[in-house]
Amino acid sequence: MLELARGISQWAGFKHAVIFLFNTGEEEGLNGAHSFVTQHPWNETVRMAIDLEAMGIGGKSGIFQAGPHPWAIENFASVAKYPSGQIIAQDFFSSGAIKSATDFQIYKEVAGLSGLDFAYTDNSAVYHTKNDKLELLKPGSLQHLGENMLSFLIHSAASPHLPKGNAMEQEENKGQNAAIFFDILGTYMVVFRQNFANMLYNSVIIQSLLIWITSLLMGGYPAAVSLALSCLSIILMWILALGFSVLIAFILPLVSSSPVPYVANPWLVVGLFAAPALLGALTGQHLGYLFLQTYLSTVYSKRKLLSPAVQADLIKLESERWIYKAGSVQWLILLAMGNYYKIRSSYLALVWLVPPTFAYGLLEATLSPARLPKPLKLATLLMGLAVPILISAGIFIQLAGTVIGTMVRFDRNPGSTPEWLGNVIIAAFIAAVICLTLVYLLSYVHLSVFLGIVPPFTEDTARAVNVVHVVDTTGIFEGKRDISSYVSLFSTTPGKLNKEVEQIKEGLNCGRNKVVDFVAFSVKYGCWTYDDTEDGWSESDIPLLHVYRDVKKKARITRVSVDTKGSIRWVLAINTEEIEDFRFEDNSEELVQSGIKSGVDGWHIIQFSGGKHSPTIFNLTLIWKSEFMQSAHKVDGQRGEQRPLLKLRTDWNRLTPKTEMVLEKLPSWCSLFGKSTSPHTLAFLTSLPVDF
Repeated sequence: MLELARGISQWAGFKHAVIFLFNTGEEEGLNGAHSFVTQHPWNETVRMAIDLEAMGIGGKSGIFQAGPHPWAIENFASVAKYPSGQIIAQDFFSSGAIKSATDFQIYKEVAGLSGLDFAYTDNSAVYHTKNDKLELLKPGSLQHLGENMLSFLIHSAASPHLPKGNAMEQEENKGQNAAIFFDILGTYMVVFRQNFANMLYNSVIIQSLLIWITSLLMGGYPAAVSLALSCLSIILMWILALGFSVLIAFILPLVSSSPVPYVANPWLVVGLFAAPALLGALTGQHLGYLFLQTYLSTVYSKRKLLSPAVQADLIKLESERWIYKAGSVQWLILLAMGNYYKIRSSYLALVWLVPPTFAYGLLEATLSPARLPKPLKLATLLMGLAVPILISAGIFIQLAGTVIGTMVRFDRNPGSTPEWLGNVIIAAFIAAVICLTLVYLLSYVHLSVFLGIVPPFTEDTARAVNVVHVVDTTGIFEGKRDISSYVSLFSTTPGKLNKEVEQIKEGLNCGRNKVVDFVAFSVKYGCWTYDDTEDGWSESDIPLLHVYRDVKKKARITRVSVDTKGSIRWVLAINTEEIEDFRFEDNSEELVQSGIKSGVDGWHIIQFSGGKHSPTIFNLTLIWKSEFMQSAHKVDGQRGEQRPLLKLRTDWNRLTPKTEMVLEKLPSWCSLFGKSTSPHTLAFLTSLPVDF
């Protein structure tokens, strides 16, 4: 103030005097300001009041109260070199959320003056403590305030248009005449009046509702349900983000030496509250995403013209688009509420609604000729979020810093406030900011993608997979052919194969509705395709299980010829619930030891792998259990399925054209897996039924 007084004393041509009021008594009840406006002889001459305040020390000095007449803020915005101020700070201050008052309240309410209220807010934790030292006030902070105020004072003192009239009377009409203001990166300030805001907000709300109503009428019932489910994802995002972060707020006082360990290091709240809030937001949004995918699956299943692989891609893409659009619904609701209650910081809802919606309409709808959904463009995200982030990022960071600093003096009646309450307020604020600002981004980076940022596999440490061309004649006997040929993709590494299938794109379908019995093990989840699988093998490769003798006396004895058709690597399973003993007629001890035969889950499994000249035809003698002499048609009571007597798999180290195509497109993070039980790239399956 002393330097400003020296500066303007060098100027001439003012139409108004400038009074520099140095007063005390503010902490005792704003007594100094009250004494001036009620007792000083100059009080009747004052037309405008500028209050220089502090809620901390350092940083930018910004406007946190302006008006009631908009003249001061409009002219400050036009002449200040580095304008700084946010209407959201005024909304917070006037709401009573900040339990404090400044001299500006006296100037406005008692003297009936309009004007501006400035404050430093950095280092708010030292406010009203002995650590509130002059050395913390850096010269740049004083220079920032000084240059802005010098320009404004010179302009105001020379202006013939200073506001007249009582500020409290103007306050009654603030619904139409009040100013809404915010700065952009401290270099430009936007100011517009409430009546213009009302027209703008109403126009955007009406147009948005018309667009949504038209879209829902065109989309019909599926569109309405999809919108509801996408909005559910937003609700779940809020619930879990708040839940996770608030849970940490309750736990923190129990495990930390201080209930507020982040006051000296505010960035700790990123790990303490922002990280769990982000995890909760991702989880909630992803749950809604899965619900939406499930519903869209039923919708797309009725479109018979699309293949299952194409349907899966379209469902994923359309789900992401609906969640992106649900983000605009969130901001539309906030804009409508803010407009109804005349909350002046509702412009934030406007800037988070219009640019993302415009970008989506321009790049995803207008410039996308295809009717089927496509991946959301990165340009849509960049265009849509550039303006909102530019305008609001600094506001949210500054507010968070101010709220954290107030924790030092949060407990006004020591011991009366729960230790967790301050943490809950900060956690809820941070969770709300994350849910509000990341809602569009999460439609691009939902949980399944987010967890893939750090790749689980690399080319050197890869996922173990098998690609096998399967020719299945299971259950076929004595030349009755009903051959099923398909390529099977499965993995011994836990997890679904959706990402791999997306890259391979060879008509593979995945799920648990096709169990493949490879004799030594079963694949209960895998992927398969029947497309183009008739080449690379012939019926002469199919192994045979031929019963050439079956004698039913005291003990039933069956002799079976096993012909692997040239395969020197095979697996045979014998049903030990039906067969008591068995032997190979030639070189039997090299295949199976004599004596009692063990079994696992009712099967005795024999694995064979020989050299080039190994035998490929074997004669097997089966000795049945005596209790099965009367009936050889036992049905498994638990499964309701008849177990075969024998199961045989023969392996060939041969690539069929379809298998080769799949292997060529196999992602780099996948590596073929092989052990004694694993099939080669071509496998034939056959069996001998009990009731042959």
